[in-house]
This record gives sequence, structure tokens and C-alpha cells, in this order.
Amino acid sequence: MTSSSAFSKRTGAIGDAMPFWMSLLLIPLAVIGAVHGGWTVILLPVATWYFFSALDAVLGLNLENADPDTPETRLSWYKAITLIWPPLQFALLMWMIWYVTGPGDAHLSALETVVLFFGVGVITGTVGINYAHELMHQRDRGERFLADALLAMVLYSHFRSEHLLVHHRHVGTPRDPVTARYNEGFHRFYPRVLKQSLLSAFGAEKAMLARRGKPWTDLSNPFFRYWALQGFMLLLAVLLGGGTGLLLFLWQAGVAIWQLELVNYVEHYGLTRKHLGDGRYEHVKPQHSWNAAHKASNWLLINLQRHSDHHYKPDRRFPLLQTYTHSEAPQLPYGYPIMTMAAMVPPVWRRVMNKRVRRWRELYYPEITDWRAYNNAENPMPRGA
Repeated sequence: MTSSSAFSKRTGAIGDAMPFWMSLLLIPLAVIGAVHGGWTVILLPVATWYFFSALDAVLGLNLENADPDTPETRLSWYKAITLIWPPLQFALLMWMIWYVTGPGDAHLSALETVVLFFGVGVITGTVGINYAHELMHQRDRGERFLADALLAMVLYSHFRSEHLLVHHRHVGTPRDPVTARYNEGFHRFYPRVLKQSLLSAFGAEKAMLARRGKPWTDLSNPFFRYWALQGFMLLLAVLLGGGTGLLLFLWQAGVAIWQLELVNYVEHYGLTRKHLGDGRYEHVKPQHSWNAAHKASNWLLINLQRHSDHHYKPDRRFPLLQTYTHSEAPQLPYGYPIMTMAAMVPPVWRRVMNKRVRRWRELYYPEITDWRAYNNAENPMPRGA
């Protein structure tokens, strides 16, 4: 299954890969904010939300597709950015905690420090967790470790288990916590998903161990690795910045988690798989994810907005993800930066998205006349859940 758009002929060229390296420009913006303070502390959220939204408006859509059979050897420049980012983020985060809590911190007010680390959370969430998402899907153990390290920096390590074992298997069903329900505002979705994702992730790992005849306390349970990595990050924050350093670390982690769950909210809002009876659901199809072909935000998010194809081929490297046309999969009117801002204002979100969900239902499931069970996630749980 691939989209009908034409293949690009230049996949693998360094020039094609370089736009995806724009995330590196966020690092000097963080340093400028820490060193100079004042209005510069807002540079990180302004760049990620507004600058890339403006670029989307100027540059438009990218409807080209790379050849999905492009060999791994031609993707080195694309892979490199996901490998470089984790150590850079680690160094930046810990340096900033040390710097703003050290003897030279007097030039930053408490408000400036809070705003600055809000921006740090925006990039550890928007870039860091997104890169972790790319890395956790790969077969290489080193890449998966880097994913664990990035997630530990935001205290959300269980996202790996939840995403791989629950979300990809049960998306669009009542079993998937991160499939946002129709008419469910983000402010209701967020506390629900925080609780349910953690429980479902732990439950999935516990069930997998049980199938191998092992208790959840077995050391092969990845939650022990998650807790150890998170504990290391917390301890380092305390050693570098004391109690203030710990609070700043927790603050940026909270912002990063909020950023992730905003994206999760947008990606599948109101899109459900048809219940076939007796706990059976149709297979995941391109129609079960919202997509956006906006060029600049896909550079920032390494093609995360080509989300339908990611669910079709979860381990497909990001430069090879395929875009889909309006007739193949539902499309968002704007890229994720604007859509996540809209999600924070439920009346605006419903005005923009509910009519699109209703059109989607009419297009793909005209035979379903009563959507109440789907709206409230009251259909039977999937078999084997």
C-alpha cells in the first residue's frame, strides 16, 4: 500500500536531508535565552509554534513521496539528526540547569527562568519525544536506548511500552487511551490519558511477561530500566542545581508531556475503527489517522504528520513515509503547530474539527447511523485486549 503521489528522485541527497536539521537551530536559541534573559526567553516557543507555522503558510504543502524501497545506506544524513539530538539535548538540559542555578543566575528573574524552562520543555517535547518516537520503532538496540534516554529526560519512559504495545495495536478502539473521542475536549482528554496510558503500558508489559511464565517483578520488565534512567536524570538535576534544579527539571518535563499529548490528541481525534461484532475490529487503514502535508512543520517533526503511513509501516524511516491524498486519508487544515494551539481552546477546536469528523463518517461509514457507542468508547474491548 502506497500513496498515489509521484516518487521523488533525490532521496538520500544531503541537500534533501538538511531541512530536517533545522531543529538544531533551537539549541542556540535556548542558550541565548539563558545568557541574555529578558524577551529572549520566549524565543523557543515562538520559533516552534509561530515561526514554523509562518513557514508552512509561505512554503505550502509537500506532496512528493520518496521511493519506499530506498536502501538504508542512502538514508545516513536523515538518520544522523536523530542520533545527534539525544546527546545534544542531554548536554543542553543539564547545562541550563547548572547555569541558571549557579552563581551567575542573578541576571534571570524567577519569571524569566520559568518562561525559559517552559521553552525548554517545548523542545524536549516537540523535538525530543518525537525523535524518541522515531528511534523506538527501529530494530537497532542503540537507537532504542537513545529513545529511552530521551524519554527519561522528560519522565515519560512508559510511552515506549504504551505506544508500541497498545497504541499501534488498538488505535481507534476503546482499548487505546490516546485515541481522542469525538467531542472530547483536550482538558478532559489530558488527565484521562495521563492515567490510562501509564496503567495500560504497565499492564501490557505485565501481560507479556505472564505469557512467558514470569511475574512483573522479573528484571526483564523494561519498567525497571525506565525507573533507573529517570532516577539518574532526577539525581543529576539535583546534583547540578539543588532543589531549584529539580523543580526546573520537573517543570520542563511536565511541559514536554503536555506537548506530546497535544499531538496525540490531534492525530486521531474522532477517528474510530468499525466494530465488526464480538470484539473484532477492522484492520487499521490510512483513514484512521489525521494527516498534514505542510512542508515546514514536517521538517520540524520529521514527517510525523504523515501519520497514516506510519501506522501502516511503523518501522519505516521518516524520510520514506508516504503522504496521502484527500481521497485516501483525512487531512488537517493546518500543520500540527497551529492545530495543537487550537486544541487548547475547545470551542475553536470543535468548530474546526467536528464538521470534518462528520464528513469523514459519511464518507467511510455511511452504513453506521448510531455513533453513540463510538463517541463514548462504549463498544466492546478488542479481542485479546
